[in-house]
Amino acid sequence: MKDDNDELLEQWARRLIAGLEAEGFGTGGLAPDIGAVLGLAGRAAHAVVRPAAPLTTFLVGYAAGLAAARGEPDAVASVASTAARIIQEYAVPE
Repeated sequence: MKDDNDELLEQWARRLIAGLEAEGFGTGGLAPDIGAVLGLAGRAAHAVVRPAAPLTTFLVGYAAGLAAARGEPDAVASVASTAARIIQEYAVPE
């Protein structure tokens, strides 16, 4: 069930994609999975430090774009999975 934040984030993503003139985004396995992005950011924030969240999502997005440009299948899922593994391995002890 979607809440107001989910709808707002989807609207924001559509607006940002249009503003960045990235209308082709969403094809070739690059559709933004907002829940997955936020989950990955949350894991980075808790396992490393809070500022790791936006840095992680930027780097994962960049790497996914490069992988997609090389024609790698499931680029986003593959890169996100690798990032999640690295986050888990890196986790700073409390």
